[in-house]
Amino acid sequence: MKTIAILNGPNLDRLGRREPQIYGHETLADLEKRLRAEAAALGVDVVFFQSNHEGALVDRISQLADSKAHGMIVNAGGLTHTSVALRDAIAGSGIPTIEVHISNIHAREEFRHKSVTGGACLGIIAGLGREGYSYALKFLASRS
Repeated sequence: MKTIAILNGPNLDRLGRREPQIYGHETLADLEKRLRAEAAALGVDVVFFQSNHEGALVDRISQLADSKAHGMIVNAGGLTHTSVALRDAIAGSGIPTIEVHISNIHAREEFRHKSVTGGACLGIIAGLGREGYSYALKFLASRS
């Protein structure tokens, strides 16, 4: 069975409480529950990881590369715009990766318009709310 990893970075553990006008009221646990059901229907396994720490995310990507994960969905939060280390971990992992953002990073503050990590990904989904995770999951599940 294919395994797709879903990694969430800083502050995403605060979903449902942090800026609900931007990120909505669904918690990270709610999102994970929904994605588990969607993954089961697609015939894939999902593993989740969230950290507010850059190094922990880099370490997890290395572990996923060694375990031969079939795909990865990454919402690096604010690290998207700053982390060369995270970008290099994604690029060096060999794991097909989709970057996801709940909000449209291009319609927000200027500093959010550039994604350092996006260049290491197959694609970026931004501004479609939590459905972006579902679209990324369906795409990765459909790849051979």
